[in-house]
Amino acid sequence: MTESQETFYLLGVALSLGLLIGIERGWNEREAGEGERIAGVRTYGLIGLFGGGSALLAETIGQWAFAASFLVLTALMLASYTVHHRRSGDAGITSLVAALLTFVFGAMAVVGEEVAAAAFAVVTTILLGVKPALHRWVGTLEEKELRAGLKLLLISVVLLPVLPNQGYGPWDALNPYEIWWMVVLIASISFVGYFAMKLAGTGKGAVFTGLFAGLASSTALTLHFSRVARSSPNMAPVLAAGVLLACGTMFPRMVFVASVLNRELMQPLLIPAAVMAVVVYGAALFFILRMRQGSQPAGETPMSNPLELKSAISFGALLAAVMLFGEALKKWFGDAGILALSAVSGVADVDAITLSLARMSQEDLAVQLTVLGIVVAAAMNSVIKGGMTLVIGGKALGLRAGLPLFGGAGAGLLAAWLLN
Repeated sequence: MTESQETFYLLGVALSLGLLIGIERGWNEREAGEGERIAGVRTYGLIGLFGGGSALLAETIGQWAFAASFLVLTALMLASYTVHHRRSGDAGITSLVAALLTFVFGAMAVVGEEVAAAAFAVVTTILLGVKPALHRWVGTLEEKELRAGLKLLLISVVLLPVLPNQGYGPWDALNPYEIWWMVVLIASISFVGYFAMKLAGTGKGAVFTGLFAGLASSTALTLHFSRVARSSPNMAPVLAAGVLLACGTMFPRMVFVASVLNRELMQPLLIPAAVMAVVVYGAALFFILRMRQGSQPAGETPMSNPLELKSAISFGALLAAVMLFGEALKKWFGDAGILALSAVSGVADVDAITLSLARMSQEDLAVQLTVLGIVVAAAMNSVIKGGMTLVIGGKALGLRAGLPLFGGAGAGLLAAWLLN
């Protein structure tokens, strides 16, 4: 592609992005008469082209040309907005901001950021188009939900990045970043679970949250759902399905993580993981089918707190203790403590020990011992989560979710032992 062809292409992208936003604005204001809109489809297309042309001009005569073009556009749009406001009394500035963003996207496309410009233009168009839904959602938002969202942003966006990502204490076992990341993860699961159940209902919300948590932390999800089941035993079948889905997802994820680091682990690890997954997923499927037959409890979710921050911090403290104890076992017993370390590490997390053993298997750790260690960690994790459902969630949840988790752990250990 020649330089001229590339210029025409980029200007075409700038024009197209403007037309995309203009179509949404034109459709939204389709009932307005001629001359009653701040800007129409053609105007937004021209604004995108104006932004692209201004960026090209800035490369030739200086950056001041782009700034001047943006100021001229701002002045023109403000004048149009003022006239529109006097005629209609509408004080909304959405179309004004959309026009300025269109100019910026057009400029981004021409300077080589056409992919980012297109992505943000699409997101902008979607945001403009979902105004009624957003307003309805904001209207139903409670004060406690807003505060919970702000707290989650505080602990994740503000606090997490400033924590040191290195080890402290004995054997450098305590990593503040990793510990607080688990706190954020647990809090996020409770937040997502609350809104999933509020928007989709108890049944679908629990299933959705379980699938989401299975990719992140099934232990955290089990802890949270067990607390919910304690106060609402009638939700036990629904919560059991969510817990089992999350816990079942851990097994294929474990195989994937280990195989990425060492392909030799995939085949011997696949059968024990599949056995555990079949037992747990089978029980989850049973409760999902029962929900479809109408056995799920009616009514709104009883979850009163959108953000279980206190329990998340407590779990983070437990994780820190396990990390310290696990590192101590490793230092004291060396290779002889691999299985003990796997069992201890599996109390809180499977990914960490899976990654550690997979890396060690690349050097001097036998594949058979590696697989057995990973399965022991997964089995211990399942037993702990089964115990959570019984002790914290009560008999109603423990029988439904705990028994399949205990059975899956035993079946996986038996399969690993027979294949070892």
